[in-house]
Order: sequence, then structure tokens, then C-alpha cells
Amino acid sequence: MISFNYELDFALDNEVAYAEWISKVISSEIKNEGEINYIFCDDDYLLEINQQYLDHDTLTDIISFDYSVGNELHGDIFISIERVRDNANDFNVSFDDELKRVMAHGVLHYCGYKDKSEKDERVMRDKEEEKILMFHVKQ
Repeated sequence: MISFNYELDFALDNEVAYAEWISKVISSEIKNEGEINYIFCDDDYLLEINQQYLDHDTLTDIISFDYSVGNELHGDIFISIERVRDNANDFNVSFDDELKRVMAHGVLHYCGYKDKSEKDERVMRDKEEEKILMFHVKQ
């Protein structure tokens, strides 16, 4: 089950479409959908989590906590809408596309993709692009 939670004045336009898309992303990686919670927040909220749980004192666009068991994906994905907006401007992409990239990014980590090395990051970016395109596919 995909759920969406809001800690700021923001809401997805169509939660059903986003939940269906994330479900397709998960199944396309031959994984099973467990309970995945998206928490949309601001920079301060995410910075506090970054400091408290990861001992990092930096702003970030996403933090994901993976509670997956085997092939069944579970976790909490925190996304700073402020960072997504800024990154969309910096990368000259739409806010919607950047939001989808970050949303897919969290789930892709649960699927086993990493982004610490240059090679892993390239694979992750390719996967993000592949999954963003799935949002527009009607089944």
C-alpha cells in the first residue's frame, strides 16, 4: 500500500495516479509492494531528520528508511518539496518531473540500486528516467 502524508502546505494533484505509478515501478523491478509511506515536508523538517538519524548537517531532497523484507518493499520516504523546487530550477526541468525522479529514487533504493559511486549513480539516473516515463503509460 502506497500512502502520502503532508507536513506542509502541499498535496499531490492525483494521489491515485501516483500510487498506481509507484506500484508499476515496484512490479517492473520484480518486487512486491508492501507498505510505503511518502512524507512530503520542508527543508527544516528533513534537516532535522538528517541530523537526528543520519548525523548529517546538510540539506537534502530525500531520505528513505528501508524496512523491506526480502522482495517485499516497505519504508518511509521523506521528500523536501523546497529542495525539489530548487533542484528543478537548477536542472532546468519541470517541478513535476523532478518530483517523480525523487519519488522513484526512493523506491529504487529499496529495489537494491545504489548511488554512491559514479557507475552506480549513472545506473540510478537511467533507472529514474525509465521509471518517470512509466508515469505516462496507460495499462
